[in-house]
Amino acid sequence: KVSAAPDIATLSFGVATGRQSSAKAAIALVTKSMTAIIAAVKKEGVEDKDIATQSFWLSPVYDYGNGTQVPRGFEANQTLSVKVRDLDKVGDVLAVATNAGANQAGGVVFAIDNSDALKAQVRSAAIEKAKAKAEVLARSLSMQLGLIREFSEDGNNPMPRPMMSMEYNKGSADTSLPVPSGEQEIVSTVTLIYELR
Repeated sequence: KVSAAPDIATLSFGVATGRQSSAKAAIALVTKSMTAIIAAVKKEGVEDKDIATQSFWLSPVYDYGNGTQVPRGFEANQTLSVKVRDLDKVGDVLAVATNAGANQAGGVVFAIDNSDALKAQVRSAAIEKAKAKAEVLARSLSMQLGLIREFSEDGNNPMPRPMMSMEYNKGSADTSLPVPSGEQEIVSTVTLIYELR
């Protein structure tokens, strides 16, 4: 395994309207808040390609009494997934999003955006270790390694670390939030099966 600092963070935040008088009112509130949130995160350097809708729903709200349903309006919820490529800006992006109207936030996940080179490095090291162990075992049996008959690999994926799951009230974050990124581990486990001779 190898440890490396992540270079990207994916944030999840959104807007829950609560009960509104109509579907139109609920959608209008989500639209207004999301427009402000998207504009705010773009000012922090987030590009359009890194902003995506994660979920959206609109549903009626009812009160229940005496075995009957009484319609009481609608509520809506929209959640965004935002990739932040400058980790120094993660706290700032969360802060401006909540100040712009996001009242739900969480699921900050750090990752290594392009980990192919590290994966290859870890795989190569795992193969060398496996080969060395096989040679020791063969010598202890007074034999030599022949051809490799089977090879398999498990793992070799960065382990993303979700860092927080919180709900905010509008305007609760006036300054950048501290969000340490730590390190990621890339692990490769290989199995080599040799002939002995």
